[in-house]
Amino acid sequence: MSHFSQRLLAWWDEHGRKDLPWQRDTDPYKIWLSEIMLQQTQVATVIPYFERFIQHFPTVKDLACAEQDEVLHLWSGLGYYARGRNLHAAAKKVVEQFGEKFPRTLEELTELPGVGRSTAGAILAQAFELPVPILEGNVKRVLTRLEGITEWPGQSRVEKQLWQISEELLPEPSSRLRDSSPSRLRDYTQAIMDLGATVCKRSSPDCERCPLTADCQAYIYNLTGQIPARKPKKAKPVHEKVFLVLRNPQGEVLLEKRPARGIWGGLWSFPEATADQLDSTLDKLQCHTCHQEWMPQGTHVFSHFQLNYHPLLITCKNNSGTPSVDETGQQIWYSDALESRIGLAAPVVGLLGKIRDLQNG
Repeated sequence: MSHFSQRLLAWWDEHGRKDLPWQRDTDPYKIWLSEIMLQQTQVATVIPYFERFIQHFPTVKDLACAEQDEVLHLWSGLGYYARGRNLHAAAKKVVEQFGEKFPRTLEELTELPGVGRSTAGAILAQAFELPVPILEGNVKRVLTRLEGITEWPGQSRVEKQLWQISEELLPEPSSRLRDSSPSRLRDYTQAIMDLGATVCKRSSPDCERCPLTADCQAYIYNLTGQIPARKPKKAKPVHEKVFLVLRNPQGEVLLEKRPARGIWGGLWSFPEATADQLDSTLDKLQCHTCHQEWMPQGTHVFSHFQLNYHPLLITCKNNSGTPSVDETGQQIWYSDALESRIGLAAPVVGLLGKIRDLQNG
């Protein structure tokens, strides 16, 4: 076992996280589920979502057989909703093509929707103790500081270099160890992620607690504030949308299912319009005779743009002026009874809560 992995594992044995819900066994289904949820999301946020998913879908077959709306409802609030759709699609593929067993090769795992090289490596190492490197965000930060890499790690050339380093630092698999001691590939994978998440943090890294400072180039040359380099900033475009919050005399609200691709794909939201489409959209919904009232503007920031949404509350006083939902199943009249059965984006949940307060007030 390399000196690097020995120091890392000695630190993890004393300080690492060992009681996370997905660490209680080596079930590849639970490890896969946690790794998908942990993409761009912190552990504390993921834990309650993971536990709810396992409660509702204890096996990959249960997840594969669920309706997408049910899956997205449980995902609501976790963000990056393509992960939820990919999760459902991948579960179906595991059931249909692999007989409910997760594949044990990098090539087959990366064929699953939403599973990239690093996620596949984490599954193989933690579920099957195979010598496969990972390179998620925390590991990138550890390795760039360790090696003193001052360039942005998102560049393809730098990322290729980091993959090579990650592979070289892996402990030997048990089959190649002369004394037949365990390789601890599972623990090592968790340890390097833990070090990045709890010690080698982007802001204010706790270098005094780090077991690697003797070799860390960023620490030695006082560069921890500059490494890893940040992605070059680009100004985010701002999109303006009107949310048509249409309420019928029964207090139900009209929602539409969003296309599978794009923001909030597969979730339910309000009909939308740009400012110049507003009149034609209102004509299409046949609700010009309803009372209209602008609600306060909201803002939602995505990774690549900012959305300013302007809710227009449209209250129909009688059924004769209330539009009918279309017959394609892509529109519904929403009431609280549906809350546990469909997926809603966070801004939609917030606006529905404000409307509920208006009705009760």
